Amino acid sequence: MAIFGFKKRKDDKLQQSAVQTKAAAAKGAKKHVVVAKKQESEKHEKIVAAAPVLITKPSKVVAVPLESFSNVSEAIIRPRVTEKSGILSQSGRYTFEVTRNANKQSIANAVNALYKVRPIKVAVLNTPVKNVFVKGRHGKVSGIRKAIVTLKKGEKIDFV
Repeated sequence: MAIFGFKKRKDDKLQQSAVQTKAAAAKGAKKHVVVAKKQESEKHEKIVAAAPVLITKPSKVVAVPLESFSNVSEAIIRPRVTEKSGILSQSGRYTFEVTRNANKQSIANAVNALYKVRPIKVAVLNTPVKNVFVKGRHGKVSGIRKAIVTLKKGEKIDFV
């Protein structure tokens, strides 16, 4: 269906991209792509080999690759201080806002690095985006990813 020339423009773009890829292949660009892929795989192998071995539980050794975070403590954005998290903190559970690509091991390592305590358990959950209607306007409250970290009895974190 060619309403307002939409389909025609789309077909032209496809033809132009096909011509460009043929021209690049004729010039030998394929060799460069293969070399780039080899370098990328070697780089990945170096990163994985250089990953430190971090112990989260006494019986389990976990290797956390350094690809996602340049610093261990970058997994945590900030502590989440609410009324509910204040009540949970009395029983040894602390709530943090974390980055989207943070996993449980990286969060546990970040808590260990920042607060010098060893977490027993880490629960991670995503809060959804919520639609709101305030002062006659529609809007959205952004969703976050948060982690609830459980510590041993007697250990505390001070957010001051």
